Amino acid sequence: MEEFKYFDIILTNQNSIQVEIKRRLKSGKACYYSVQNLLSSSLLSKNLKIKMCRTIILPTVFYGCETWSLTMREKCRVRVFENRVLRRIFVPKRDEVTGKWRRLHNEDLYDLYSSSNIVRVMKSR
Repeated sequence: MEEFKYFDIILTNQNSIQVEIKRRLKSGKACYYSVQNLLSSSLLSKNLKIKMCRTIILPTVFYGCETWSLTMREKCRVRVFENRVLRRIFVPKRDEVTGKWRRLHNEDLYDLYSSSNIVRVMKSR
């Protein structure tokens, strides 16, 4: 048997966690797309959007992360997912010099998002 499901976690005979991380990120993306209209709404405050992210989206990604040993590739994938969600919450800003709209850089996102990044949370668990 190459792989099997145990308590909604996929275990492989080579102890490769890549399949499980891809599956968790796919579940997180499904949650993200189900609430993306709320995350981009101007009627909701940023604090409420962050709480929604922490209570709806991130727990689906974090399920089973206690057993993961993250490589640089997986860390990058997880950060890309987190940046996608944060860019939806913190809308693009207008550049004061040129007057054009621009996406927020990763450092800007981390400054606005006061909590620790997703990789640190996974490692602490």
